[in-house]
Amino acid sequence: MWLLLLLYQLGLILHSRAQNPCSTHPTFREPASNKPRTPLQPEECVYSKKLWFCLYFTANSDITVICGPQKMELRILLCPIYFGGYNETEMALNDVFKPECMGTAVWTVDPPILRFVFPITEEAITACATKIKISQEVGTGLFSDYSSVQFVNISGMVNSIDPFAGIITYHSEMFYIFSCRYPLQYLVNNTEASVSGVSLVMKDNNGSFISTLNMRLFEDNKYTSQLQMPSTGLQLKTRIFVEVRATNLTTRFNVLLDRCYATTSQFLINSTYYDLFVGCNRDGQTVMGVNGEGQEARFSFEAFRFVEHRNQSMSTFYLHCATRLCDRASAVLLHQVRKK
Repeated sequence: MWLLLLLYQLGLILHSRAQNPCSTHPTFREPASNKPRTPLQPEECVYSKKLWFCLYFTANSDITVICGPQKMELRILLCPIYFGGYNETEMALNDVFKPECMGTAVWTVDPPILRFVFPITEEAITACATKIKISQEVGTGLFSDYSSVQFVNISGMVNSIDPFAGIITYHSEMFYIFSCRYPLQYLVNNTEASVSGVSLVMKDNNGSFISTLNMRLFEDNKYTSQLQMPSTGLQLKTRIFVEVRATNLTTRFNVLLDRCYATTSQFLINSTYYDLFVGCNRDGQTVMGVNGEGQEARFSFEAFRFVEHRNQSMSTFYLHCATRLCDRASAVLLHQVRKK
């Protein structure tokens, strides 16, 4: 009887191993080191399918972290997890073993991976105990004139649980550390306008969160009727209503416009420009609406011509807005300062 039971259990073990693709895969090995490396800078992103993805790799080659504008994705080699004595049901985000915090085994790719995808929303970050930290740094590049630019760092880990552990265990704990770093200052630009006639062309923008930001023009102060371009163009002094809105972004951040201006070229270098407003200073025809109070910012201005276009039937210019994503507390303080 005992011999039959032993043979039956051995048969189950062999059958299980035969069904597990990892048993013969080259990545069926001890997990790599989890020592983190400094992540790539946000400008070192990859453009694909009309979106910018920032790839962050750690010294652990077993994990790849994709920092998208609306969601984060973790891809962890699955076979080292099996080698360590665990499976996909025993791995979770930040030790939170709830369905929304657990990954999905993908056996159809080579090598097999454990995939985690979670949106960058307040609910998802809180549900899985992911850490979010906002820091201040001196502005660089396009924002070198800014003494303070905010960044947000989203971090956490994927760790294992030993369902058979009691007071002691003979399994080593497995964990994978990840982080994504996003700048919160962007240039929303390349809205092309022509006067007399304003012909609107929205182009793809770049950045980490910038694909969640969009600029639209309206013809009414209720921002309900999007501006339609007549074939002859808009007349001078036609009031144009501008909205910069964030969509599919965590409610932790408000949209604050620091500066909006027009240029004669879509390229900022060696281009004539005219400021519609910079902070509290604005053109006499610019009227500010909401700014820094929610996930949309609004203002309006009157259509004008650049003098250098005097010999042209239409004056074409491009709108740009230096846009800041501020955590709500900071946005309220900045808004109060600007009101004084």
